[in-house]
Amino acid sequence: QASAGEEDRTDRKKPRIPLGMRPAGPRHLGSDRSALETWVRLQDSCECFFSVVDWHSLATDSHSPGEVRENVIEVATDWLAAGLDPGRSTIFVQSLVPQHAELHLLLSMITPVAWLERVPTFKEQQQNIEDKDLSTYGFLGYPVLQTADIIIYKANAVPVGEDQAPHIELAREIVRRFNSLYGEVFPEPQTLLTEAKRIPGTDGRKMSKS
Repeated sequence: QASAGEEDRTDRKKPRIPLGMRPAGPRHLGSDRSALETWVRLQDSCECFFSVVDWHSLATDSHSPGEVRENVIEVATDWLAAGLDPGRSTIFVQSLVPQHAELHLLLSMITPVAWLERVPTFKEQQQNIEDKDLSTYGFLGYPVLQTADIIIYKANAVPVGEDQAPHIELAREIVRRFNSLYGEVFPEPQTLLTEAKRIPGTDGRKMSKS
């Protein structure tokens, strides 16, 4: 687990940006263009938290946790090779920070199921991924854990592709509900669309590992 290091190099005037990527095997062109190129640039203007979100991989790959563990190192190595700098940003593994899971649990207590069922990627992946059991809360509640990953650092904005924009809007709804119940605790994160918004695969659908 790498950390940002010296406290005196952290500029609190910079916008705080959390970014994560699942350790799901080798990267593809979509993740290269829509994520990593943007991430490397953001290091100069933002306070960045780069997380290998291994818990998120279990939402679809709980049957093979060993592969997830092996892929964590591969993803981190790719990040360093692409130009992410532990001297300028915080780089860490999600499961090594248990507060992510604790906040996810708290948020799950106030998030209506109907909010999760209307997320476009929920039905899309259910239709497209036929070889895995997606009838679990882990899969349905993926955006709640994602919200915890974002707001735990009181993020100002989140760079995403257009397919992930509904997740950020859901995060904003969850924040509003949480704040209305318990006071103004978390800021509402803004959506920052990446330049390469959507890169289709050869079948015309969103590019993925498959």
